[in-house]
Amino acid sequence: MTPSLPPGSRRDFLRLTGLASAGLAMAACGTPNAPSAQTPASTASGSAVPSPSATSARPVPRGKPVQVSRDNTLMLCFSDGTDVGIGNPYAAGFNHQAGTAAMFEPLWFYGAFNGVTTPWLADANKAPKFAADFKSVEIYTRSDALWNDGEKFGAKDVAFTLNMLKDKKNTAMSYSSDMREWVKTAVATSDTVCTVTFNKPAPRFVFDYLYFKNDLGVYLVPEHIFSQQKDQNAFLNYDPSKKWPCTTGPYYMADWTNQQRLMDRREDWWAITAGLAQLPAPTRVLVVPFTDATSTAQQLINNELDSSLDLRPPVIKQVVESNPAMQTWTAREAPYGYVDWWPQSLFFNCALKPFDDVDIRRAINHTIDRQQLVDVGYEGAGTISELPFPNFPPLQKYLDACKPLLAQYPTNALDLNKTTEIMTGKGYKRIKSKGDMLWADSSGKVIDCTIYGIQDLNNDYGAILAEQLRKGGFNASLQTPADTGTRMANGSAPMFILGFAGALADPFPSLVNMTSDKVSPIGTSGATNARWKSAAFDKVIQQMGVLPVNDPKELPLFLKAMEIYLKEIPHVSIVQWYHRVPLNTKYWTGWPSAQDPFLPAAFWFTTLPLEITHLKKATA
Repeated sequence: MTPSLPPGSRRDFLRLTGLASAGLAMAACGTPNAPSAQTPASTASGSAVPSPSATSARPVPRGKPVQVSRDNTLMLCFSDGTDVGIGNPYAAGFNHQAGTAAMFEPLWFYGAFNGVTTPWLADANKAPKFAADFKSVEIYTRSDALWNDGEKFGAKDVAFTLNMLKDKKNTAMSYSSDMREWVKTAVATSDTVCTVTFNKPAPRFVFDYLYFKNDLGVYLVPEHIFSQQKDQNAFLNYDPSKKWPCTTGPYYMADWTNQQRLMDRREDWWAITAGLAQLPAPTRVLVVPFTDATSTAQQLINNELDSSLDLRPPVIKQVVESNPAMQTWTAREAPYGYVDWWPQSLFFNCALKPFDDVDIRRAINHTIDRQQLVDVGYEGAGTISELPFPNFPPLQKYLDACKPLLAQYPTNALDLNKTTEIMTGKGYKRIKSKGDMLWADSSGKVIDCTIYGIQDLNNDYGAILAEQLRKGGFNASLQTPADTGTRMANGSAPMFILGFAGALADPFPSLVNMTSDKVSPIGTSGATNARWKSAAFDKVIQQMGVLPVNDPKELPLFLKAMEIYLKEIPHVSIVQWYHRVPLNTKYWTGWPSAQDPFLPAAFWFTTLPLEITHLKKATA
């Protein structure tokens, strides 16, 4: 998944000219400038002076944070602050990506690059025990974990969370439909054992839902607090006087406005006494809104920020060149980041003519020069994509096994002669239209190949892609209106660019998003997909779905599914999506990197608590 706010674009880079010299007049440390006049007064140390919250819809209680020096503060930049005061991970508007994830812990963490599972709230000595038919599982929790109010964490909290989510009155909660589909009962049979029974075999349930990985994972909530709420969905779980949100994590919310959130270290964090982790190095985690790439870049150059939402290639290049302390996943060299789990694809609306014809889809694919998209759109700081999966190490055996299929059904297949052969064979002719020679049917109607994208996320290569299609004779242009998401969801977009997320340890989570049951009729909003249906594909994915993650039987089924997919190409992979995350070593070291890929570097993932435990003071 992509962050909820888009990174900066090329126009931000143009505005970056002269930033390094202009920065000399700005403070070299301290809290980044907030985007409105309602910002609470702040000190150069990064501590806020309490003032009335700047929210407009409802009052939000204020905390009484102590002053913390800049060199003890982890400064992050993300989001827009509109989630202020929402500490319930299942309440409308909650956003874990804005640093709030620092307070929440899972049963297990999973590293997408190294494939390592790290038990956390789960008992490290007892793996989940599935029944032979995978219709039940016993989950074992630690006996020494505590909520931040001192109450014991245990199996009862796991059972309560799953039951709360499957409750029909909580259908608006994230993961509610999933829990109703899979979970029959969840019962704490002892303080440390939660037994879950399923409506059908569920060998993937623990990994898919109870692991924190990238943006995914069920948040466990305290039974002793949430059970007392009449409306668990509306309960905000925020009161700084009680140190709410009540969580098990290493930080608590000391103060929160829509201009900044201050999360302070818990000196009584249970994991220290348990010997699981050391006290995190940052005394405070302070998150400010991401307003635009220009101001964010300047603050990174001036060491006012330690990390931010990922930046576009020209912007992060300028930041690295202007600040000798700035690192990225690939140190100080291109591509300045790592492949994210969101490879970009051009989606066809397969329910709309003529995109229901695989030959037309293939003709369009033959116009795409992926390497040009990387060389020009990403200034060489990227990688093409031939399959709808990220090239993570745990997925490599699947990608390697697919090479013979790619040789038979190549996706990276620029060939304008093939395009001409297919289109003329279908009865299309190129006519002069809008100054270009475009393909038209027998009635003289040109094909509407408008490509919809997300503002600033797709601009760097999307316009080039549209021009490639136009060169091949298709009436293409890139459009990024505010209602792009609606057009994607209701089927009014003939084509669109979007990431294809899901696959981490194996490809199944991406493949299951392509099945026919996810398709809605044109005009009806639903899951965003290519509106492609294949009974044969569905059957193979059903067979995969009853296997555990990475079961040996999965690979041959994967190849069957991919042969169907590559024959049909309901969408075509274009480029890998990169997280180009700035990582400032002025105050903190130990960031994730290509040399130490313990986690992705995106602090907006649910794995943030584990990432912070690796950070060390640069002066230590």
